Amino acid sequence: MTSEDIEALISLAEDAMKRAIAPYSGFKVGAALLCADGKTYTGCNIENPSLMLTACAERVALQSALSDGYTSFSAMAIVSNDERYCFPCGSCRQMLMEFAPDIQLYLRSKTGIKKFTIAELLPYPFSK
Repeated sequence: MTSEDIEALISLAEDAMKRAIAPYSGFKVGAALLCADGKTYTGCNIENPSLMLTACAERVALQSALSDGYTSFSAMAIVSNDERYCFPCGSCRQMLMEFAPDIQLYLRSKTGIKKFTIAELLPYPFSK
C-alpha cells in the first residue's frame, strides 16, 4: 500500500470513530477494513453496560464485510481518541486471524503510524 492509501484508510477509520458510542468509558475507536477488491467497511465501538455485549470497532467492520459475502481482506486501520496506539483486543485478534490471516494492520497514535501483521499480534492463535 502507498502512504496515500494508508492515510485514506486511516481517514475512514477516523470518520468511523466519530460515530462510536462510548458513554461509559469515553474510549472511542474506529476501524476501516480494506477488502482485496478495494471495497472498504468501517466500524466503531458500541458500548453497553453489560460489558459482554459491547462491540469492538474491528469486529463490527469485519462482521459487516463478512455478512456482505466478502472473505478476502488486505488491510485494516485502527484509531482511537487516546494518545497511544490502540491494539485490537484478544477477541478481535482471534477473529482477524480466523478470517483475515494475511491482513496488514495500521495503527495510528499521536506519534505516528505503525504497521503490524496479525501473526505478530497473535503468535499462538486458537485453531481447529
